[in-house]
Amino acid sequence: MYGFHLLVYVLCVRGVGDTQCGFKLFTRSAAATLFTSMHINRWAFDVEVLYIAQQLGMPVDEVAVNWKEIEGSKLVPVWSWLQMGRDILFIRLRYTFGIWRIGSNKPKQQ
Repeated sequence: MYGFHLLVYVLCVRGVGDTQCGFKLFTRSAAATLFTSMHINRWAFDVEVLYIAQQLGMPVDEVAVNWKEIEGSKLVPVWSWLQMGRDILFIRLRYTFGIWRIGSNKPKQQ
C-alpha cells in the first residue's frame, strides 16, 4: 500500500495521511457539491472526493477513530490494487484535461 499512498500523494491528494481508512463526514452542502461531481464508484472513490474537496478549497481534517476490523474484506489484492491505480491516474488526467469537470454530474434543474 506504500506505492498506492505515494501515487495518491503525487497525483491527487496531499495533506491526508490515509485516504482509504476511516470515516468520511460531510456537511449537507459539502456532500451535495462533492457527490454530484464524482465519477469513481469503486475503491478509489475516497481519493476523488478528497481531490474535489481540495480543488474547491474545502477544509479537510483527519480525526482518529477506534474501530474493529472484521474479516472477510472484498478487496482482491492484486486486481483491486490495479483498479485503484488506474482510477487514481484517471482522476488526475481526466480532471487536468477537462474530460471530467467539477460540477459536471449535477442533475439538471427543473
